[in-house]
Amino acid sequence: MAKILIVDDEKSIRYTLREILEFEKYKVDEAKDGEEGYEMVRKTDYDVVLCDVKMPRMDGIELLEKAMGIGQDTQFIMISAHGNIDTAVEATKKGAFDFIQKPPDLNRLLLSIRNALDKSNLVAETKVLKRRISKTHDIIGESEAIKVVKDAIEKVAPTEARVLITGPNGSGKELVAKWLHSKSQRAGGPMVEVNCAAIPAELIESELFGHEKGAFTSAVKQRIGKFEQANGGTIFLDEIGDMSLSAQAKVLRALQESKITRVGGDKEIKVNVRVLAATNKDLKEEISKKRFREDLYHRLSVILIKVPALDERKDDIPLLTDRFLADISADYGESKKVITKEALQKLQEADWSGNIRELRNVTERLVIMSQQEITGDDVEKYL
Repeated sequence: MAKILIVDDEKSIRYTLREILEFEKYKVDEAKDGEEGYEMVRKTDYDVVLCDVKMPRMDGIELLEKAMGIGQDTQFIMISAHGNIDTAVEATKKGAFDFIQKPPDLNRLLLSIRNALDKSNLVAETKVLKRRISKTHDIIGESEAIKVVKDAIEKVAPTEARVLITGPNGSGKELVAKWLHSKSQRAGGPMVEVNCAAIPAELIESELFGHEKGAFTSAVKQRIGKFEQANGGTIFLDEIGDMSLSAQAKVLRALQESKITRVGGDKEIKVNVRVLAATNKDLKEEISKKRFREDLYHRLSVILIKVPALDERKDDIPLLTDRFLADISADYGESKKVITKEALQKLQEADWSGNIRELRNVTERLVIMSQQEITGDDVEKYL
């Protein structure tokens, strides 16, 4: 249900507008002047504010300015019996959605509110999308361990060098790969991700290189593989330590010759891709046990980037938690929750076998289960 605030010093106007808007199924609050209205706007996320221009203590234009100054996305519809073109232009320049003369025409007012709500929804959706995009490429932290990773990315990203990213599950290997791509000369091309651990061994070759129609029983049509999809860009082979030896051989050939052959086909297809790979396994140990090809390892590991476990960078936990609180609260449409120093200390003292992923899950649990202030007791209870 949309929330609307009426700010007007005339009680009769507020009463009339409230009756109309509540009949239209809106949730309505009132403020008798600009100062009271500002306090309510500051504490509550309203979808639309209907605001008189001439009021005691703080007029509507000043209220509009102050609301815009604190980053509110609320849509303001200014209403005035004394308005003129200059006032309407001034209000619009300062961020008002619309300007309506008193007494307002009912149909005109309701139409303006519906349009303002549409804009408010678009603004909210855009912020969510931007937040998702920005989260994709963010590596949060200022610890020495993470600075080493960031420095390596800055040096390596502009080159064509292949990179092997190592580190435990949940530590952020995928983010490192995305940074490498976004800062590379291939950033305008595709980045195609393949989770080698999630694809059955008998399907991995078809997934990577594609297949021709009739290559096997379920191959009812031709399929383009991930290497072809990534042509001109980057392919990210996540958890490559789980790839079968036969698929490893074909990947090695693709790296050596920049050519692939679809399953069931005999035509060689040239591909121009940069290969990034990641694993949580010790590949040298896998080589000694004959589970990973040594020649492929050397092809992939031109540059090695080791992503530290969260337990190796606990100084970053306050920064990470703050970011997660902001993102999660925004995703739930709530104001950002406050976390006490005691709570942060307890998070830093904990063991994080699940790394960044586990910390984010715990933070989401705290946002859902705690009050507006997250305390040390909350951490002990929900960790």
